[in-house]
Amino acid sequence: MSRRVLVTRPEPGASQTAKRLQAAGFSPLVLPLSQTRALPVDSIPQTFDAVAVTSANAIRHASRALLDRLAGSRCYAVGQKTAAAARQAGLADIVTGPGGAEALADAIVSAEKPGATILYLCGRVRLSAFEERLGTAGIDVRPMEAYDTVGIDHESGFIRRLLHERTVDAVLLYSARAAEAFVSVASRPELASLFKAAGLYCLSPRVASTLAVLQGAQIHVAAEPNEEALLLLLEKTR
Repeated sequence: MSRRVLVTRPEPGASQTAKRLQAAGFSPLVLPLSQTRALPVDSIPQTFDAVAVTSANAIRHASRALLDRLAGSRCYAVGQKTAAAARQAGLADIVTGPGGAEALADAIVSAEKPGATILYLCGRVRLSAFEERLGTAGIDVRPMEAYDTVGIDHESGFIRRLLHERTVDAVLLYSARAAEAFVSVASRPELASLFKAAGLYCLSPRVASTLAVLQGAQIHVAAEPNEEALLLLLEKTR
């Protein structure tokens, strides 16, 4: 019997991941535990040297007016997926990073002179390390929050029906927000038995740290903060 894998990332990514899992011989179950929402952008800076993006969601939720304003600028994208989203949105001069925010910051520091201004297209919920690394190197970072991430609170009855009252073998967790929501779900007495034997596969150490309250949990962390590494880890532990 194929392993039952719960996919918790927001749509449309959740359904895309489910297709990949099914093709690989898993039985995916889609239960987004977070969602992203566009934020209004009040004003667009007139001058900056380059744009930085550490999540494809920032591109997806940016307004057309903002993307048109950025179209002619050099764009530092954190990885292949974000670079592809930026290219599809009309940005042309794209520098693709190695896949992590701090590594992207190092790449920017190497390429830009101290005093350069970087427009950081980002989410409201984010780690500070990227901005701190650039700031320490004398780079002027100007965050522009394009989206927010919020948890989704599903009713227990809905979750039980989705899972057909059967246990889950693995759970894919892509963000700390989703991990927080999963802790809430797995801690409910009426649901705990469905997840007690599940391996919890996390995109990053930060995501994994959110699960520390789940005693005895089988926590696995991807070697790199991207889906390719996460699914490879899932395959290795099949």
